Amino acid sequence: MSSQVSNIKQIAITVSDVDKALEFYRDILGLEFLFSAGPNLAFLNAHGVRIMLSTPQGAGAVGANSILYFNVTDIESAYKEFVGQGAKEERAPQLAANMPDHDLWTGFLRDPDDNLVGLMEEKAPA
Repeated sequence: MSSQVSNIKQIAITVSDVDKALEFYRDILGLEFLFSAGPNLAFLNAHGVRIMLSTPQGAGAVGANSILYFNVTDIESAYKEFVGQGAKEERAPQLAANMPDHDLWTGFLRDPDDNLVGLMEEKAPA
């Protein structure tokens, strides 16, 4: 029997202040809050992928994470809305690639610890 990975179940994000990060991911991006496990650990749901917010554990470092890409509808409006609610602007939405069946658009924000957060939308070709 061969083992293989399937879908992502959880992503850990190292933050300096869980409450502050929770305000960004829950209140600005609109992720569903699941539960807290003490003052330094909170969990959210991103459509079936659990996001774990945690202060540095072991060798973890604040702001030195992989990029999370969240799928959105109407990327331009979503970007403006998130920035209007206090998200830090990194790069406004723009066309990233013309694919055979869609155009891939991406934009980037920063969370309170300067972790890069990607937004993406697959649009029908123009």
